[in-house]
Amino acid sequence: MIQVDVVYDAGPTGCGELIMQLFLKMRSLPVGSVVEVVSYDPGARQDIPAWCHLRNQTLLETRDVGSTRHFFIRRTQENF
Repeated sequence: MIQVDVVYDAGPTGCGELIMQLFLKMRSLPVGSVVEVVSYDPGARQDIPAWCHLRNQTLLETRDVGSTRHFFIRRTQENF
C-alpha cells in the first residue's frame, strides 16, 4: 500500500496543462512526498511516465480504475 501525501485530480486536463500543474504541485512538496495523479486523459499514459523520467522523479505505480488512470509519483529530486 502506497501512502499518498497529496491527490491531484487532473480530470480531463491533457498534455501541457497537466504536466505544468503536476510540476507546480510537486514543486511545493518536500522531497519524499508522494502525489497520486488521477487523469481521464488517454495521453497521460505516455506523458506522465516520460515527464517522470525527464525530471528524475520516481513513478512508483500506475493503476487503471474504471475510465481513469492513477499515477503514484515520489518526489526524489530537490531541484527539478
